[in-house]
Amino acid sequence: MSSKLPKGSRITGENRSDLAGTLIERYRRGESIRSIADDIGRSYGFVHGLLAESGVAMRSRGGATRGKAAEERRAALRNQG
Repeated sequence: MSSKLPKGSRITGENRSDLAGTLIERYRRGESIRSIADDIGRSYGFVHGLLAESGVAMRSRGGATRGKAAEERRAALRNQG
């Protein structure tokens, strides 16, 4: 998505549903709430709240530790350093 939402703007109705669908997909692919929030220009609380109101089961702290998402996360961390 990577286009920032206008700061402080209300997101309601169909726009909110569409945004929730996009954020749910990204979160389920293994992206962190914090990285999604940074990408769309919203707070961690906004993204977390939208996911929670949509009934998404939250991962435990620490991110992915197994599987493809974990491998991608480790590779990204290695490439940063």
